Amino acid sequence: MPRAPLTTTRMASHLVVMACMLMGCSQKGESLLDSAKLYLGKNDNRAAIIQIKNVLQVSPNLPEARFLLGTALLKTGDATGAETELRKSMELHHPMDAVVPQLAKAMLAQDHAKAVTDEFSDVQLARPAAQADLQHSLAAAYALQGQDDKSEAALQAALKADPEFGPALLERARKMLGQRDIEAAQALIDTVITKTPQDHAAWKLKGDAYWIAQGKAAEAVDAYRKALAIKPDFLAGHGALVMAFLQQANPDSAATQLEELKKLAPHHPQTQYLSALLAYQSKDFKAANEQVLAALKISPNHIAALQLAGATELQRNHLRQAQAHLSKALAMQAALPTARKLLIVTYLRSNQSTQAMETLLPALDQTQADSELASLAGEVYLRHGNFPKAQEYFTQASAQDPQSGRKRTSLALVHLLRGSTESAFGELREISGSDTGTTADLALISTHMHRKEYAKALGAIDTLEKKKPTEALASYLRAQVLHIQHQTKEARIQLERAAVLEPSFFPAVAALAALDLADKKPVEARKRFDALLLKEPKNGQALLALADLAVKTGAPNDEVARLLGNAVAANPTDVNPRLVLVNFYLRSKDPKGALSAAENAAAALPKEPLVLDALGRTQQASGDLHQALASYRKMSDAAPQSHLPHWRLAETQMAMKDKEAAINSLRKSLNLKPDFLEGQRALIALYVSEKKYPDALAIARAVQSKRPNEDVGYVLEGDIHGSNNQWGTATQALRTGLDHVRSTTLAMKLHAALQAANKASEADRFALNWQKDHPKDAAFIFFLGDQALARNDYKSAEKHYSFVVTQQPNNPIALNNLAWVSAKLKKDAAIGFAEKAVALAPEQPMFLDTLATLRAEKGDHVGAMELQTRALALQPQNSLLKFNLAKIQLRAGRKDPAKETLNDLASLGPTFKGHDEVSALQKELASFQPSAHAEGKAPPLR
Repeated sequence: MPRAPLTTTRMASHLVVMACMLMGCSQKGESLLDSAKLYLGKNDNRAAIIQIKNVLQVSPNLPEARFLLGTALLKTGDATGAETELRKSMELHHPMDAVVPQLAKAMLAQDHAKAVTDEFSDVQLARPAAQADLQHSLAAAYALQGQDDKSEAALQAALKADPEFGPALLERARKMLGQRDIEAAQALIDTVITKTPQDHAAWKLKGDAYWIAQGKAAEAVDAYRKALAIKPDFLAGHGALVMAFLQQANPDSAATQLEELKKLAPHHPQTQYLSALLAYQSKDFKAANEQVLAALKISPNHIAALQLAGATELQRNHLRQAQAHLSKALAMQAALPTARKLLIVTYLRSNQSTQAMETLLPALDQTQADSELASLAGEVYLRHGNFPKAQEYFTQASAQDPQSGRKRTSLALVHLLRGSTESAFGELREISGSDTGTTADLALISTHMHRKEYAKALGAIDTLEKKKPTEALASYLRAQVLHIQHQTKEARIQLERAAVLEPSFFPAVAALAALDLADKKPVEARKRFDALLLKEPKNGQALLALADLAVKTGAPNDEVARLLGNAVAANPTDVNPRLVLVNFYLRSKDPKGALSAAENAAAALPKEPLVLDALGRTQQASGDLHQALASYRKMSDAAPQSHLPHWRLAETQMAMKDKEAAINSLRKSLNLKPDFLEGQRALIALYVSEKKYPDALAIARAVQSKRPNEDVGYVLEGDIHGSNNQWGTATQALRTGLDHVRSTTLAMKLHAALQAANKASEADRFALNWQKDHPKDAAFIFFLGDQALARNDYKSAEKHYSFVVTQQPNNPIALNNLAWVSAKLKKDAAIGFAEKAVALAPEQPMFLDTLATLRAEKGDHVGAMELQTRALALQPQNSLLKFNLAKIQLRAGRKDPAKETLNDLASLGPTFKGHDEVSALQKELASFQPSAHAEGKAPPLR
């Protein structure tokens, strides 16, 4: 092959190479590399980086230079650059023992925890110290994903590889601190320091133990200073010292220490985060916002920075941006109480009370509310008009600070509940008059409303209005009070006033639209949302309200979808409208539309957990289970602390009949949320299906321990024993449950278990005693009716169902069942009961079926066919309803329709339980001679 001509560029390149050969570039590179190593030894990473880059200009494929550059970049906080260089060194075959531990750290610094475990979980390094270092990083990566068992196993592997590996010993001590085992943690830290007194990380953790675990600020600062004396460029040590000074309300010392950190790593995300935190505490919210956004640009999943970004945007009243940051932080880690409270505040300020409630409820489910959360809960419930709950949570607020209006209010409410009514109201009125805040006013309003003291509630609202005369809240609350008193006209006036004061106060606009709709004025309701959108074209609540209004007024699905699409287009980064659109398509049985909407949402918000959840659900609905699994795994990566992705995975795996995988997913879900009852039920069902009864019982007893005042744990235990035909043991478990909880469900389960154990007389005695002690327990009597019906004891069933109907005259299920047994007993009242059941629940196919059967027996074949056709239209795939229609058609002498219906049923083959009877009817129909029968007659039915 002819050689390419020597171009000017290539000639220059050759000249450089020749010059290097003459001047000894190789020796110069080695000299520069040695110089870089000296700088690294002195912790002068910046000088080292300059020298290494000079080396790489001459020898770009020198593996050691790439490795040293990656290490130095990692120390300065450039984790992305570090990963790039370390991977290049690995490609150039630098020793794996050196590269892999540093590469894992670089990936962890970028929040790529799953990538670390995916790539390195099976890697084995030769040197024990290197293997221990890698396993230590794997332990951290698993912990970040919420996989505590694997994290602990990796930590044990690190210590097995090198029992003296300091970072792993310190991680063990850190875990002890988290478990409040302070003495053991400090002893282990001191052991490390004794062996390696120059271990800067050990001194830093000693400071953490002093500060976090014991509140000893001075000792903590001393320990942090010792860490920095050993390693002056120790970023985590500088950060800990800055935080300690900030928490001591010593901003000057914090600022001085922060300057030292800036000299070392001015662009490190932690430096920028701490700068933002200092600016925030100094109330320079603009500067704080700029710094924290700079931190997020480098490390977009920095949870503390996301939380601070939300707080700064909230202070600047940029509510939409605050919601975006705080929502992302909570999606990544649900257990962030500060972020959750801040998000609730943003929703309250933007009048999004529904979202405020949705954000509040998980916190109330998980823990006892502290004073701030309790006060927020009180306000959320007050906005929703739930005055008893509002009072309850205002009362729960802590009373530790007697100078705080909010805390003093809580004390007053405690006094109120203890019976000191007049003095408590006096305290609240005094606080209301002396405090510029509104907590006491809101507490007074909710308490008066709970006590139905409407005039006093209106008086408290007047006081609130004097404090906030330009805000809509007082008028809105006054409207609620008037509405409760059925003063609709006056309530409307107050809502109109609220809308004038704050035209974007959505609760008032929505309430007015609801009144318009109740007055059958949908056009007026729409005008209200249109007017709000003229002022705020991107108001997501108003856009969604328009779509909801369209649904309520019977608009076509296309119109509703168009309106929801407008809401999405107006706020493309807002999760809620996209989820509403997906769920609308799913409810409308339009899987293609749902899938398209979900895919668009995932393209716009690829790491949003709720969007990935919606995508997985639509893929599941479309039958694409493998794609659903992939989406749920992405959801798990995006929200490693959430139990929901693993629950979704388990649902999909159960649909795929992959029981082992489903069990593993459910275990992961329950590791993250141990009291997740739906997951516990599912795991028990899987264990029972695999005959792993001890495992199932362990979960049931865990439920009992967690929910001692509920029946569910004992019901689960009884069901487990029953599925194993251990009916004697089942009855014992259910009796134990009844000793703890007087539950109708437990009573029904015990009665059924006694019958299954062939103890019918004991079951009857129990039933009599239960009815004697609980004479109005209609649910138990209904159960006895079902039991009697199952054994064709129609007389007993009639007695029980009649009792239920006496107690609950509008119970359509009891009426339907009573109609059926009455018909079996040839009683004329049967059809009346069936007609009332259908009148109460006209869209219930089985009720229509009962009435149709009874009418056919009375000879009303036309009315019966009409009813049965309605029932079948509601459940087209219900073969039993179709079979009953065929019978009615035959009774009516409608041969051709009956033939068509029977042919449809015959096509199902033996899978239909009535297949033999269908075949017999087809034969009779074939032998039926029209000339031998008058019109309207049919062959006799078997």
